[in-house]
Amino acid sequence: MRLDKFLKVSRLIKRRTVANSVSEMGRVLVNGNPAKPAKQLKIGDIIEIEYAAGSEKVEVLKVPEGNVSVQEAPTLYKVIN
Repeated sequence: MRLDKFLKVSRLIKRRTVANSVSEMGRVLVNGNPAKPAKQLKIGDIIEIEYAAGSEKVEVLKVPEGNVSVQEAPTLYKVIN
């Protein structure tokens, strides 16, 4: 699954267009490297998102086939700090 779609589906970022632009600005790192929105994610990847108020680091636990429910979204990743 693409990085921008995963960020939206997992509810880490609310809209895919926002996820896309944040990735283009270099504020999303995958495994320590700046990532483009089209980066393909796999289980075990570490995503770090830099927000204005701080940053969040998560590990990908599941890569869904499509959209998931609000209740299932938090099971896609684990917060690391």
